[in-house]
Amino acid sequence: MDGVYVAWLVILGGAGLIVGSFLNVVIYRVPADLSIVRPGSACPTCHTPIAPRDNIPILSWLLLRGRCRSCGMRISVRYPLVEGLTGVLWVALGWWAWGTDGIDPLLPLVLVLGSAGIALAFIDVDHHRLPDSIVLPLYPVTVVGLVLDGLLSDHWPWQSMLIGAGAWLVLIGGLWFFSGGRGMGFGDVKLAPVLGATLGWVGVGSALVGLMAAFVLGGVAGVLLLILRRAGRRSQIPFGPYLLVGALVGLFWGGALWDAYVGSLGL
Repeated sequence: MDGVYVAWLVILGGAGLIVGSFLNVVIYRVPADLSIVRPGSACPTCHTPIAPRDNIPILSWLLLRGRCRSCGMRISVRYPLVEGLTGVLWVALGWWAWGTDGIDPLLPLVLVLGSAGIALAFIDVDHHRLPDSIVLPLYPVTVVGLVLDGLLSDHWPWQSMLIGAGAWLVLIGGLWFFSGGRGMGFGDVKLAPVLGATLGWVGVGSALVGLMAAFVLGGVAGVLLLILRRAGRRSQIPFGPYLLVGALVGLFWGGALWDAYVGSLGL
């Protein structure tokens, strides 16, 4: 079983690296309203098409020492970073999904959401927006993913799903509405129900802890940026990445943290 488990994680990690390579295309092209299908990948400086041998995740960047084979210009370290981050995330989600009763059927959905989340996080940092072309398709994807999980597991936690989606939407949407869009972007509002619904399907505790973690992480990061003078009091700090990281905290540890909190209250 240990060998099967290791092979499972290795396969997921390799698939994640390949997906991460595609996410680099998404991060670069979607904000520019370019096709993510055509043309193929090319050097952003000399526009020479990238050969398959130079498009191996992480390895090609290392062998080329971070430079284009044709023109010698530097290739941003972000490319292998996105690939590696996606690979690690897929391994982590595979670890989460592996159980004594088999693989959690919710895994396909969280893999899609996690991968889309990486693209959204980098785009939000660069452009301070979460594109509808990525966020809105996540709604039908989430519905299909939850229904698939329900059919395979015979577990239909609609009530906790609605609580999770509602909590995320009310809090994020409320901050956007009452701040006139200054405290939260509308893209965050559109993303919130997807994350809240998925976490709520796992459990109410996962949804609430994930939401709390997003604000804690965002607050700590904001204070650090102020201390380091990387941002001012009126600077716009993208909140999407903290929503997404908070959702991961809720997924991995939300249930246990919530149970510990409720237990400490004697409830």
